[in-house]
Amino acid sequence: MLQPSEYTYNGKSNSPAANNPNNQTKTVGTPIEQATIGRTLVIKGELTASEALYIDGRIEGKISLPDHRVTIGRNGSVQANITAREVVIMGKVQGNIECTDRVDIRSEGSVTGDVTTIRISVEDGAVLKGGIEVRSGEHKQQLKQQTQQKPVEAAKSVGEGPKAMAATASA
Repeated sequence: MLQPSEYTYNGKSNSPAANNPNNQTKTVGTPIEQATIGRTLVIKGELTASEALYIDGRIEGKISLPDHRVTIGRNGSVQANITAREVVIMGKVQGNIECTDRVDIRSEGSVTGDVTTIRISVEDGAVLKGGIEVRSGEHKQQLKQQTQQKPVEAAKSVGEGPKAMAATASA
């Protein structure tokens, strides 16, 4: 004969978790697609992706994720130039970082190289050896406009530059 579960009675759950008033149901939003490079993985070369990247292994070369976040975990070691929208560093980075939004160097993090970004955060205990260039948000908008400009218009403006300079030089 079937016995009812010890935690159910008349269709109601009697589990300790269900009866705990401090236990709140957590809603889960849409998952963020994120690739992960594990502790034992070593990559040498150029790395590009169309999703966020979490690095806990070792990378040597170049990392390019212009529209996404790169996170270097506590065990991560990167010897590469990084181009990304957002960079979070908890491990070690040797190389230049070019970021279109924010660089966040946590207390365990270490960066040796130049950083170019719009916003930067360096926690107490973090190590940063290199130059920092903080650009304005207007510069980000100018870059977007330049990349959206048609190639024909760009070619015209490049072709007109020397003529205008020659005209002013002879005047």
